[in-house]
Amino acid sequence: MFKPLSIVRFVCAAALTLAAATVPASAEPTKATSAQTARAVKSGRLAVNGVDYYYEVHGRGEPLLLLHGGLGSIDMFGPVLPKLAENRLVIAVDLHGHGRTALGKRPFRIESMGADMPTIVKRLGYPTVDVLGYSLGGGVAFQMARQKPESVRRLALVSTAFSDDGYYAELKALQGQVSGKAAPMMKDTPMYKSYAAVAPNVADFPRLLDALGDFMRSKYDVSADVPKLKMPVMLVYGDSDMFRLEHVTKFYQLLGGGQKDAGWGRENMSKNRLAILPDLTHYEIFASPRLVATVLPFLDGKSDVKSWAEQVGSR
Repeated sequence: MFKPLSIVRFVCAAALTLAAATVPASAEPTKATSAQTARAVKSGRLAVNGVDYYYEVHGRGEPLLLLHGGLGSIDMFGPVLPKLAENRLVIAVDLHGHGRTALGKRPFRIESMGADMPTIVKRLGYPTVDVLGYSLGGGVAFQMARQKPESVRRLALVSTAFSDDGYYAELKALQGQVSGKAAPMMKDTPMYKSYAAVAPNVADFPRLLDALGDFMRSKYDVSADVPKLKMPVMLVYGDSDMFRLEHVTKFYQLLGGGQKDAGWGRENMSKNRLAILPDLTHYEIFASPRLVATVLPFLDGKSDVKSWAEQVGSR
């Protein structure tokens, strides 16, 4: 049975992401989003396979593709984007049906969005990029790396599942009820207000909820494709995330990590990484400075860690 209050609470406070988590309900979202765009080095649109994607480019340096979560937009990274862009050229994209990218008529599928991303970055002059994807954006990033691995140098997946079995059971039950029926009850939420401030067609909001609901009700499992990823991969979660810890560790094991002791000389270290950040949930990890501090060294191919032998030898 459809339970309106439960669905609104789920969508607004417990589901995909809080799209406007950094924008108070009383804020004027139009001013906030236009200010964000004004800080971009470049912004524009690229039509790819029937979707008119909006993008922004920030900073300078090695290219980093940044992909937001469900019911979010580029703006949800507002608190951390400046830090990411200090020494990186950040290409941020509003995903299909989100932010300034219209839903249109094409079916909503993460596989299709994953296939679109290499085209977007290549048209901007970057055939190979590092990728940081959060939640829904993590699923898109995974599909990009799976379908066109030569386009991804390093891959950071934040709060991302490899199968629908990864969610806690009670959350999975609520996900099954998400649909456009909740739209009228969300008119006063910061999530809807942020969407309405920038969406090309505000009337598409119920359709977007339907599309996301259909996605969350679907069965999926990409575990067979995880070991095939050859680029370095980092997984990042909050210690109070929406995914079962068993799922998190299984994901890392599928990547080849967590199989043996690394050795005092770090000789058995996996090229892949796993981070579980304390005191963070699924609903604010994307805006946490700790996320940036965690992923940037990996994305930059750097480590400040010395083995025991190196520490002794440097004395």
